[in-house]
Amino acid sequence: MTVRRRTAALAALTVVLGGAAATATPAFADGTLPPGLYGTKDPAYDGVWRQSLALLAQGTVGVKPAAQSVTWLTGQQCDTGGFASYRPDAAKPCDAKTVLDTNATAAAVQALVALGDHTDTVKKGVSWLKTVQNDDGGWSYNPGGKSDANSTSVVIGALAAAGEKPADTKSAKGGKSPLDALLTFALPCDGTPGAGAFAYQPDLKTAKLYANADASAAAVTAAYGKGLAATAGQPDAKGTTCEKPATPEQAAHNGAAYLARTMAKTGHLNSAMPGAESQPDYGNTADAVVALAASGQKAQAEASLKWLEKNTSGWAKENGPAAYAQLVLAANATGADPREFGGADLVAQLNATGPAPAGTSAAEAGKAAKSADSDKKDDSSGMSVWWIVGVFFVASVGVGFLVSARKKNAQK
Repeated sequence: MTVRRRTAALAALTVVLGGAAATATPAFADGTLPPGLYGTKDPAYDGVWRQSLALLAQGTVGVKPAAQSVTWLTGQQCDTGGFASYRPDAAKPCDAKTVLDTNATAAAVQALVALGDHTDTVKKGVSWLKTVQNDDGGWSYNPGGKSDANSTSVVIGALAAAGEKPADTKSAKGGKSPLDALLTFALPCDGTPGAGAFAYQPDLKTAKLYANADASAAAVTAAYGKGLAATAGQPDAKGTTCEKPATPEQAAHNGAAYLARTMAKTGHLNSAMPGAESQPDYGNTADAVVALAASGQKAQAEASLKWLEKNTSGWAKENGPAAYAQLVLAANATGADPREFGGADLVAQLNATGPAPAGTSAAEAGKAAKSADSDKKDDSSGMSVWWIVGVFFVASVGVGFLVSARKKNAQK
């Protein structure tokens, strides 16, 4: 999920719910951030999400986060096991007005599994997610809504990370699994440009499925039973052909093939916001790289990663911890070193958005030392790598889709 889409989507949700989703806003009225939180912007709509991605990315590369950062995240959990997008006063018990968020909960579960030693918190989170599963086997952004591909996918990632089998996680009434739900979002192989893609959810008026790149990236990874920190899968010998999606794996192949075809010319995905000029979508491209790597579409994954290396410094700086985390996860998925990302050290940049880490693994410490030595050599030339990157960075727009586009895209 891209940061800006999540923020815009939840802002739209605030209107729909008559302000209920904005209960976190007053906590940031004086500009004071909670101790341990990553990022400097108002966390009302993305506090738990961005914290979870930051901690997950750090855990993936062997960085041990600061204790207060982990404590802040675990403290956001309600007694039921669910997480809201952000709770300004975690000492106050959750009540009927607390709007719980399946995406934030699933992301938190994945982060805490990666960090280890949070078994009880993880179990409570997974248990709550199971209680709000829809009859079709999927999940909506907030409990009670219609299932969407993105929310269903991030929950699948949480289940898999926690050691659950998504195929066996059946809805109480419908007896459907989340993989069953994913197949309902898969477009057929009909020869159209969007063939094989995933839709966010059926159009509310026509019930038709429309290709959605963000939903496709999320669903491809989930259909393989993987989460936000997925790594490379076996090479896909089928290339970009489309086949009847009778199984989750076949649907995943089709979705990855759609992404590869879409990104082949430019290396990136474009935003598709109503009334706005189409332009590169950095966050979705990073998510798509993870999906392509997980599906075995190595060539396109690596090509798109190179595009990210050249074009995302400004976007990441503007959007903060979640953006840096997305890039770290994209690099990790392809086997690249996030400490040498187009002349930048993504890990150091991510770490700098929050409290100093408690430590690093031996391997990661070695990489950090190597990167620092390289930076000194660059500085000695009188022109640092960062100066060069800064001159050419491409800034991203800050507007996203409405709730009808995922509450994270295309209806985060």
